[in-house]
Amino acid sequence: MKILMIEDNKSVSEMMSMFFQKENWDATFAYDGNEAVDKFNESPDEWDMITLDLNLPGKDGMEVAKEIRAVSKTVPIIMLTARDSESDQVLGLEFGADDYVTKPFSPITLIARIKAIHRRSENIAEEASKNGVFAAENDDDTNEKFDIDTGFFQLNADTREAYLDGNEIPDLTPKEFDLLKTLASKPKRVFSREQLLEQVWDYDYFGEERTVDAHIKKLRQKIEKVGPQVIETVWGVGYKFDDTDAKAK
Repeated sequence: MKILMIEDNKSVSEMMSMFFQKENWDATFAYDGNEAVDKFNESPDEWDMITLDLNLPGKDGMEVAKEIRAVSKTVPIIMLTARDSESDQVLGLEFGADDYVTKPFSPITLIARIKAIHRRSENIAEEASKNGVFAAENDDDTNEKFDIDTGFFQLNADTREAYLDGNEIPDLTPKEFDLLKTLASKPKRVFSREQLLEQVWDYDYFGEERTVDAHIKKLRQKIEKVGPQVIETVWGVGYKFDDTDAKAK
């Protein structure tokens, strides 16, 4: 794996360098926002993972994430932040981060997050490759196929598009799409945050429930741009997909 770690604290970078070496990962380090963008742009297609500190000199982490996302929509970004507040976490996700880890963090936890997100991104790439072959062989009907179709909500896993009342839900990130697919695949079933972390993020529960909450918040905002809300909170338990009332309106 080729990792770009953007971190202005050299002690943290040196510590993580030892852990990356143990995993036989190729790690490059950038210590300010401008250097980070330059290093990323040198070979944008070669990076497998970005870890990005929020507080950086030059350009802050939000601006760096925005510039990286302008070049690549798919490279996974894990944001590292000392700010333990929901607003910063949601803003980081809005600017393109796939996940966040709050400082101080355990290196083992960060390694586990990197492995899980990388594993899932590889699976998505593999599915896309297979689907590309399938699409070439079945060009006439691929675009008509929906993996989930309630009559009001449609989702196509091949094209990674979702529609509500005939309107496409805009600008879904990979994580938002996977979250929506997981919920909509079992309408009215309540998923706990721990279950969503396991199924969507593909890692064991580390106590970061707000990762799920932040993604749900952004996903709901995008859904509301095109139609009624179909993701409900079940207080004390988790979330569920239910478009029963939406269809009736």
